[in-house]
This record gives sequence, structure tokens and C-alpha cells, in this order.
Amino acid sequence: MKTIHTGFNPDYAEDPPTLAQVSVLVGDAILEFGAPWCGHCQAAEPAVREVLTEHSELPHIKVYDGKGKPLGRAFRVKLWPTLILLHDGKEVARLVRPLRADEVRRLVTQSE
Repeated sequence: MKTIHTGFNPDYAEDPPTLAQVSVLVGDAILEFGAPWCGHCQAAEPAVREVLTEHSELPHIKVYDGKGKPLGRAFRVKLWPTLILLHDGKEVARLVRPLRADEVRRLVTQSE
């Protein structure tokens, strides 16, 4: 799957993994739904970058979301950015529109 990077991933994938590919991931991963032009996503990026740089082993899958995009609909994403912590392909927790690194840090450590 070419869209999986470890540590902070700066790029939204327009061709994201499928729900089937996400569901077989092993261990922890962060799914981030948003769009590069989204003001809320741009505002959240420094906090996300800080924490995921600290957790460079954590896969970060950044999904370019939008109307009719199947992965975002499968996870019932309503607002951007939405960060979803996965463990073994299943949702453990989510965070919507974070602005501070401590919010993202709490999300990342929920499966520990």
C-alpha cells in the first residue's frame, strides 16, 4: 500500500487504501481524513506534525476525503480533520479538529 508512511505524512492520498486494506493493518496506525485546502486541516497540521514526529514508528495514512469517498463514509467522517486511531485495523478512538499537540498526544497514547 503506497499511502502508508511512518511518522508524520505531509501528503493527502487521493488514491487511499480500501476499507479491506485498512482492516488488515497490524498494530497501531493513524488515519487522518481531510483536504489540503481545508482551513481546519491546515490549523491542525502543526499539532499533528509535532506528535507524529515524536511517534515516528506510527503509520500515518492521510486520506483526501470528500463527498462520495468510500473510506471516509465507512468511518462516518463528518468534519475535517478527523484523526482515527486504529489497532489491528479497528477504530480505538478518534479526534476531530484538534488544535493542540496535547490533544493529539492523548489520542496516540490511547492504545498503549
